[in-house]
Amino acid sequence: MSTLQSPSSTIDLEHLEEDGPSQECKDVDIEKGQLSEYHGFWIPTWSLEGVMASQKQFQAHDTDILLMTAPKVGTTWFKAILFALVNRMHYPNLQEHPLLTNLPHALVPMLEVDMYKKKKVKDLNPASPRLLSTHMPYTLLPTSVKNSTCKIVYVYRNPKDTFVSLWHFLNRVHSTTVSLEEAFDKFCRGMSSFGPYWDHVLSCWKESIEKPARKMIFLKYEEMKEQPTIHLRRIAEFLDCPFSLEEEAKGTVNDILKLCSFDNLSNLEVNKNGRFCIPNHETTLFRQGIDHASFFRQGNSGDWVNYFTPHMTKRLDHIIEEKIYGTGFKF
Repeated sequence: MSTLQSPSSTIDLEHLEEDGPSQECKDVDIEKGQLSEYHGFWIPTWSLEGVMASQKQFQAHDTDILLMTAPKVGTTWFKAILFALVNRMHYPNLQEHPLLTNLPHALVPMLEVDMYKKKKVKDLNPASPRLLSTHMPYTLLPTSVKNSTCKIVYVYRNPKDTFVSLWHFLNRVHSTTVSLEEAFDKFCRGMSSFGPYWDHVLSCWKESIEKPARKMIFLKYEEMKEQPTIHLRRIAEFLDCPFSLEEEAKGTVNDILKLCSFDNLSNLEVNKNGRFCIPNHETTLFRQGIDHASFFRQGNSGDWVNYFTPHMTKRLDHIIEEKIYGTGFKF
């Protein structure tokens, strides 16, 4: 459905160290391939212009809420959760909720994808708080975000499940058949969308350690799956919209979780048959649209055991252990 090539066939590997992240590349050739190296991270070439435009033009508000994720760590689910949580007073009737007729990505704009096209800024609803999202690592965020007191919700996931989910997703949306082994080798070398994945996570983690006053919450996908009510209340407290005693008594917490559950969202007509399109986007992928169903594969944890060999497990475990050593962070 797309004229874009798969990431694995367009990256120059010659200057990369074995199992190591890429070096920073200040001069970026936007036309060189599917992924472009930009300040130590591999950015999808079609979104690079949006990344740079948002860095220069986006003006953060102190009341903004920014969902930060690497691809395939639960972005769709958390967009739904945050939208339902923040807007629950506006949509008290869940039978008429926007999530029933819209893909979560259509309700929570992404800075580098659908807000900045050809350096033109998409109009934002001036109402506060503005709920936004990005796949950019912390080091690449617009300066206005770093200088603001906006709240950052950072979500991360087991690297093995992240890789498997990303492999399935890219093969589906790009209509390619990149082998598991080939994709895994590049993931281990840091060459994944907005990767290296471990550097993406650590860029935000280190900021939270060095600047504890920074309004940031870390959420692990697996923990949210295991104890959703506990973590939904935690998110609500962080966003200064805690559940009232009346809401607790009415079961609002469980209502939101049910509305945003994988089973509910994946079985909605809009998500089974809809397409996520951005008219006039410079890439064929977004002009023609991505099947909504592509964003809903399993919604489970631990699926990686069905794909990884012992050698793959050992290799990635070694890389992760080496990269996070001494940081105090654990996946």
